[in-house]
Amino acid sequence: MKRILVLALLVLLAGLAVRSARAQQSRRFVPVTDAMLKKPDASDWLMWRRTLDSWGYSPLNQVNRNNVAQLRMVWTRGMATGGSNESTPLVHDGVLYLPNTGDNIQALDAQTGDLIWDYQRPLRGNRGTNRNIAIYGTTIIDTSMDNAVYALDAQSGKLAWETQILDPSKPANASSGPIVANGKIISGRQCQPGATHEGCIITAHDAKTGKELWRTSTIPKPGEPGDETWGGVPMEQRWHVGTWMVPSYDPELNLIYVGTSVTIPAPKFILGGNDNKHLYHNCTLALDADTGKIVWYYQHIVDHWDMDHPFERILVDTVVAPGARDVSWINPKIKAGERRKVITGIPGKTGVVYTLDRKTGEFLWARPTVSQNLIRKIDPDTGVVTVNEEVLFSGINQSVVTCPGSTGGKNWPAGAYSPLTNTMYFPLQNMCQTATTTTDQRDPSKVYGLTMVQRLPPGMDKVGTVFAISVETGLTTWKYEQRAGTLSLVATGGGLIFGGDDAGKFRALDDRTGKVLWETNLGSPVSGFPITFAVGGKQYVAVTTGPSLVATTALRLTPELRPGNAAAVFVFALP
Repeated sequence: MKRILVLALLVLLAGLAVRSARAQQSRRFVPVTDAMLKKPDASDWLMWRRTLDSWGYSPLNQVNRNNVAQLRMVWTRGMATGGSNESTPLVHDGVLYLPNTGDNIQALDAQTGDLIWDYQRPLRGNRGTNRNIAIYGTTIIDTSMDNAVYALDAQSGKLAWETQILDPSKPANASSGPIVANGKIISGRQCQPGATHEGCIITAHDAKTGKELWRTSTIPKPGEPGDETWGGVPMEQRWHVGTWMVPSYDPELNLIYVGTSVTIPAPKFILGGNDNKHLYHNCTLALDADTGKIVWYYQHIVDHWDMDHPFERILVDTVVAPGARDVSWINPKIKAGERRKVITGIPGKTGVVYTLDRKTGEFLWARPTVSQNLIRKIDPDTGVVTVNEEVLFSGINQSVVTCPGSTGGKNWPAGAYSPLTNTMYFPLQNMCQTATTTTDQRDPSKVYGLTMVQRLPPGMDKVGTVFAISVETGLTTWKYEQRAGTLSLVATGGGLIFGGDDAGKFRALDDRTGKVLWETNLGSPVSGFPITFAVGGKQYVAVTTGPSLVATTALRLTPELRPGNAAAVFVFALP
């Protein structure tokens, strides 16, 4: 009898799961519009950082400082293996869309985790990283490991259309997915030397049809502005100015903001000379969203050490009143208390905060965070950066110690901004490196032309830190430090900052003080980008775990921390 009852219960549960999945499929799907992307419903999470300004902020406040200690896991699900797992779930109307490694996308019931559909793109070779996807109309949109952009029907998971961007065999894949800006799919990509300079592009495609609208190169061609900054290096030897993270968009200015990476090789004595800018590497680019034309650029540093600057650009309207206590470089033309449309954040591995006027690119102020010895000064009038000559290379087999190291400082783990505090919060690593040149030739097989051994800064034993920095003044309002490396954050209307670390801990911090209010152990690096959403009036918090290059590197410096490496998604709510 007991066995019969157990079997009956299993059949009942299976039936409920099937009915739940069928109900999701049969429910009327609400198409996602540009208006919804500009001002999403508080219950939804419709893009990488929830909004086009890359705040990483949700106004939901059901979970707050007073009750977050009661947070409990409500469901979890294993994810695909075979690559890094640094993914961002999307949520729309009660359905959670989950990018797995290797162009594997799933739709799940956001309340229960029940599978609705599962799409696996047929790929050859490396499964790669898939940090984010987009949603528009009735489709889920992604850029693939084989250099295509494609759309899936959001209700069935069936392929709706696909457009090839580059030769699928070329190593120019998109490790991060797109955003949709005014009906256009905007995406960047890596561009390893095998992809040639033709792979170093930003593209726009029609979000309904996949038709290509424009493509913009991040490496100038002969006769184009910036060509003269390469010191006569032939086009066939200009490699690897990638845009491998996710853009931001200002609908009012109709400008796309995206950051770029280091060149290959990195030491510039090999690549036309240390005195050249090699545009547009390590820049913020502002592009006209209709044409792809570069409206302005700002170069954060001429990079000899793999100090990529492609990370999130936060768009805020704020009073600009930088304080000399923490802010090292301030434009003297700033008028006291003036309000500006700014682009701010920590765009690169140096860990330096840059605040620019987002309409013109005018330099406003900058300041360091973690230990750095790469920037000697920034001209306060022009924003021109002067590097520290003591850590430049001039030949093969030379070694220098740089702070931060090539893992950062800052890296792909994203910070967040809260309008409640006008403060930005950043996960950073206290890491330096010993960098040694391995070649004096333009040899793509040597990749960056460096060996890079990460190390802790002198006198420090804590790898991870979270900085809280006022957007208005640039002052540090609080700092949280710990032994384990820190990973991506999200801010909420409940006064919380959720984020994880490479040891597997996921926690909530008070956004005013940095005090830990809740913590749980997920067993593996909390490598994904946390989100929060609501279904049926109930708020949930979700995050993914799994392998990550940043986590792996940081863990080498803390050998006593030995987390697992399982890829999974975890969802939490109040009882």
